[in-house]
Amino acid sequence: MEEKIGVARLLALTANPALTNFTLTKLLWVRRHEPDLWSRVRRVLLPKDYVRFRLSGEFATDVADASGTLMLDVARRAWSEELVDAVGLDRRLLPTLFESPEVCARVSLAGSATTGIPKGTPIVAGAGDQAAGAVGMGITTPGTVSATIGTSGVVFAATDRPATDLQGRVHTFCHAIPERWHVMGVTQAAGLSLRWLRDQLAPPGASASMSYDALAAEAAQVPAGSDGVLWAPYLMGERTPHCDPTIRAAFLGLAVSHGRGHLIRAVMEGVAFSLRDTLRIFDEMHLPVERVRIGGGGARSPLWRQIHADVFGRAVETVTAEEAAAYGAAILAGVGVGVWPTVDAACAAVVHINKLTRANADVVERMNERYEEYRRIYPALNLIHHREPRKEANV
Repeated sequence: MEEKIGVARLLALTANPALTNFTLTKLLWVRRHEPDLWSRVRRVLLPKDYVRFRLSGEFATDVADASGTLMLDVARRAWSEELVDAVGLDRRLLPTLFESPEVCARVSLAGSATTGIPKGTPIVAGAGDQAAGAVGMGITTPGTVSATIGTSGVVFAATDRPATDLQGRVHTFCHAIPERWHVMGVTQAAGLSLRWLRDQLAPPGASASMSYDALAAEAAQVPAGSDGVLWAPYLMGERTPHCDPTIRAAFLGLAVSHGRGHLIRAVMEGVAFSLRDTLRIFDEMHLPVERVRIGGGGARSPLWRQIHADVFGRAVETVTAEEAAAYGAAILAGVGVGVWPTVDAACAAVVHINKLTRANADVVERMNERYEEYRRIYPALNLIHHREPRKEANV
């Protein structure tokens, strides 16, 4: 795609660079490498949209989830006909687009018979996990930013305009709220880094029995900064800010005096440093960051919440609803059927702050110094993993 269309034109058409895990790149791979399978393709649906199809018989999707296909003109909130034509796809493969709170289908007789849901029950377009999760956390207007620590890590900012990073280091998608957009940076292996380490530290066959609370308790015995140990969380390559699928992870600064707790804390800090990279880009893009809310499984850890507050140099909030994506989907459904007039009104009514974790003033400067050291890791690894070093992202 970069050779055929050009990097700059891709950004202009879709507000995003071409990445290996976007829908379009996967489709083109299947077309090239599995032509027999490709010849059977009649429609392209994202997972939740296939569920909708089975419930209703309708082919539909929402603009927020469609933003991650690399086929949407994000600024216009419509399929990019120019891009689809340029790669030679039949436009009839694509479902009809809707805004996330919009009723786009109803449960059919067959869907009702299969599930027990009454025939005619309205179905809203919904959203992908990040946009729905942002609604569930109340990230609806500029200034409030979320940092979600799941398998991957995502820093998410709502905007009232389709702001684009010309270097393609962050993604610009349609929000699940009409006439709003969002910008997000992604760390490929956030919670995954800690899970990987747990699996390596546990005796054979016993990783599932080793709790994350036990890991955090060990890490809490180590001072902030992990006594010099750093973790680069590139187990699956990296997206923000480097867009490098082939870079690999590394521990640095190990000495004989370090133990398990240092490794655990270094992983937790390294993930926080990687998320701070996105906040740095937001600053360059003049996107306001007034409040930060953290969510996902990692937010359940008091230690990890404190690490993020210290690395970000600001207080972090958590909301009452732990399953923010499911909660946000329910909010969108409520707006769609008129329980609330708008998503903003719904979030004002039902999204509540649960905890506030303040940055430790005695630690923030130390973490600033460690972050500057962390930023020097990628260029060094770049020299190791690439015969001809890739151009370093400007972070």
